[in-house]
Amino acid sequence: MDKVRIDKWLWAVRIFKSRTLATDVVKKGKVRLNGDPVKPSSNVTVGDRLTVVKEGFNLDLEVVKLLNKRVGAPLAITAYLNHTTDDEMNKYKDWFVGKSKGEHREKGLGRPTKRERRDLEGFKEDVFGDEG
Repeated sequence: MDKVRIDKWLWAVRIFKSRTLATDVVKKGKVRLNGDPVKPSSNVTVGDRLTVVKEGFNLDLEVVKLLNKRVGAPLAITAYLNHTTDDEMNKYKDWFVGKSKGEHREKGLGRPTKRERRDLEGFKEDVFGDEG
């Protein structure tokens, strides 16, 4: 095996949760192979560089091993070299800070009213964008 479909490889190394999701991202032009836009049916070989835009983050990966079946995470990370810059990696950490806790409401206030919920959603959109 000297080449694998790009959508299949992205799914196999656990960059995306499903092959359909990987295919859709490639179709939208958010994946580049050696700097050029690709189709989901394009093939990757060892040594290729991929630029993947995933949830606003630019991942820069180099193909080290070809996989066409999904493997466990410890094996998946051996299939590529991550050349993503520290700035991009820190961007993810900064985005993730504070996301683990749910929202807190004082005891006894009950559920938010429609107006309170709309205000809260508007605030979250202003601060976090669409992912809030």
